[in-house]
Amino acid sequence: MATPFVPDTATTAAPTDERALLDQIRALEDTKAQAAAQQAELTVQLDHLVRTRHATSRIPAARQGRDVASLVAYARRESPAKGSRLLGLAHALTEQPHLWAAMRAGVISEWRATLITRETSCLSRADRALVDAEICQPDPDTGTYRFDGWGDRRLTAETQKAVIRVDAAAVVNRRSKAEADRHVSMRPAPDTMARLSALLTAKQGVAVWATLTRIADQARSAGDPRTRGQVMADTLVERITGVAHADQIPVVVNVVISDQALLDDSVEPAWLHGYGPIPADTLDPEHLAAIRRLYAKPATGTLVAMESTAREFPTALARFIELRDRTCRTPFCDAPIRHRDHAEDHATGGPTTSVNGQGLCEHCNHTKQAPGWRSRPLNGPPDQRHTIETRLPTGHVARSTAPATPTPATTRQISPAETYLLEVVLAA
Repeated sequence: MATPFVPDTATTAAPTDERALLDQIRALEDTKAQAAAQQAELTVQLDHLVRTRHATSRIPAARQGRDVASLVAYARRESPAKGSRLLGLAHALTEQPHLWAAMRAGVISEWRATLITRETSCLSRADRALVDAEICQPDPDTGTYRFDGWGDRRLTAETQKAVIRVDAAAVVNRRSKAEADRHVSMRPAPDTMARLSALLTAKQGVAVWATLTRIADQARSAGDPRTRGQVMADTLVERITGVAHADQIPVVVNVVISDQALLDDSVEPAWLHGYGPIPADTLDPEHLAAIRRLYAKPATGTLVAMESTAREFPTALARFIELRDRTCRTPFCDAPIRHRDHAEDHATGGPTTSVNGQGLCEHCNHTKQAPGWRSRPLNGPPDQRHTIETRLPTGHVARSTAPATPTPATTRQISPAETYLLEVVLAA
């Protein structure tokens, strides 16, 4: 069992001169690295205990320990995806004793340790130890580290060079496997913008970039007033969607907005499905393809329940849950919703209702099936937002509350008890 880490309280008093302040900042940075090293050690121990419990319960080997990443994520207030990476880092450190010792000494951060373990992941245990010694073993005479003073880019490059020297074939094999991971992703950016990213093979990426830059250079030479970046961005949209102009997008998107914000002058933001909050005046009423009413409580905007007798959530109810929850309901997980899940399992009597339903990503839904995990909806006051309580195998309790919807109008009520939000379908 690891010895509990206790910060040096002697450095907590605020110094008064610049040198002492700088020394304290460095000491706290060292403390963070040391704490991360101990977290990694405890993570390995947790994984061992959970797998032992699963084996004792005769859980199939392929399913043993599949919820450990989510347990780590809960403890560290991170998403399950980040928890999985932290679990992988912890196990990788057991194969890199010099790197782990450097973390315990406080001279390398968790992020920089992640860069090294990522680049050595294709190697065997023995070869990984060779790279570990080359990069992370301190000088026997001075005690200094070779990587001291390197930036992240150089640290990555030097590790890659060492990996190639040890086993070039492993690098080639990993490169071929990486092609299977090509994908496109999107995340919100400031000022109602979106950042679209594509992970491509080097040849594909260079070809796309060269094409966009060539078109942008030609447009600028012909007197196009747009900047080079604007031309490249607009060309990308036009080539993918097939529209003549980038601002005429025919793709249907869904927006949840209050009736007051759409029809009157209101600062209440709308929610663009798959993106996030946007100003209400971003919408052009002349380009609305359809409007669906979502009934809600006037004071809070809490969506009114729907239910079904079927095991699978019907299309309308599934859409209702997706619009209410927006992203995976697991705390700290912002992944897109892939599954509409029964909080209380249908097999044990859980109803197919909006109250018992929750939107989860694929990983979190599978984790929830591991032994010892229990979820249930909390029955609070009628105006309380939908809340799910999840009890972990360790006895810890996590609660997830659905995000607030745009506030509906209180002056245009359909009945004394209900008003409505609008799901707006936009098209060109």
